[in-house]
Amino acid sequence: MKKIAYYIFILKAWFISLLPFWFLYILSDFLYVIVYYLIRYRRKIATQNLKNSFPEKSLVEIKQIEKKYYHNLCDIVVEFIKIRHISIDQLKKRMIITNPTILHELYNQNKSVFLSVGHCGNWDWFGKTIPYITDHKVFAIYKELSSTDFDSYMKSLRSRFGVPTLIESKSTYRSLLQSKDTTNAVFLAGDQTPGGLDANYWTTFLNQDTPFFLGIEKMAKSLDYAVLFFDIKRIKRGHYEATITPITLNPKETKTNEITESYVRLLENAIINNPDNWLWSHRRWKHKREGIQN
Repeated sequence: MKKIAYYIFILKAWFISLLPFWFLYILSDFLYVIVYYLIRYRRKIATQNLKNSFPEKSLVEIKQIEKKYYHNLCDIVVEFIKIRHISIDQLKKRMIITNPTILHELYNQNKSVFLSVGHCGNWDWFGKTIPYITDHKVFAIYKELSSTDFDSYMKSLRSRFGVPTLIESKSTYRSLLQSKDTTNAVFLAGDQTPGGLDANYWTTFLNQDTPFFLGIEKMAKSLDYAVLFFDIKRIKRGHYEATITPITLNPKETKTNEITESYVRLLENAIINNPDNWLWSHRRWKHKREGIQN
């Protein structure tokens, strides 16, 4: 039955990906009603996350942000499905990198780089666009899904056009060591919830005690990769802009946790400025710090 349900989904997704954008967003509006009002997908989680993050806001303001967020989430779902039949030219028009010069300069210096983002805007469209605005060899880090069928589907869309090259998160460092002879740009989201607490960095993020992976910082220092932060903003429906802020161009000269803390502050500021633009239904604060020191 699971296989049948999967193939039905694939068939429906294939037809949806053929739809023009104006029709996709009608579909997204319909999906929003189902997800927000009928299924009520993770609404308690999103509401609590928003209340904890913005204690100064009224319940009316929280609900306004929440509804905008779920509208955006439904847009992201149909936009992801659209990757199956979107063209490269459409991607370039709809995901603009406002200041790509630093990427060109780093490539000319044979400098590899980590491209750190949060789950803001459409991060999958961003990952598909990056290979076409830099000469770096682009890698994208992903976490394998428990369902092998849906994992294959997700990977097939994320690797469409043959780029970026996907690396499963557990083998990131080993894979990059094997690619040390090329000039690389490695795209990854740094706001995932860490699984094991021992190796995490804890800090205050959106008014809450929050753990972050130290992976980017450790790998950047070991491999001597520059680290850039990309703030992906939704300009209008189906159109995004990503602005680069350098975190460090010389990681080995930074202090302990400096790269991670800088990333956290940049991400936090991006969310505060555009609060409906982040992934609020994610269980970001499911771990609590108990007797753990940085």
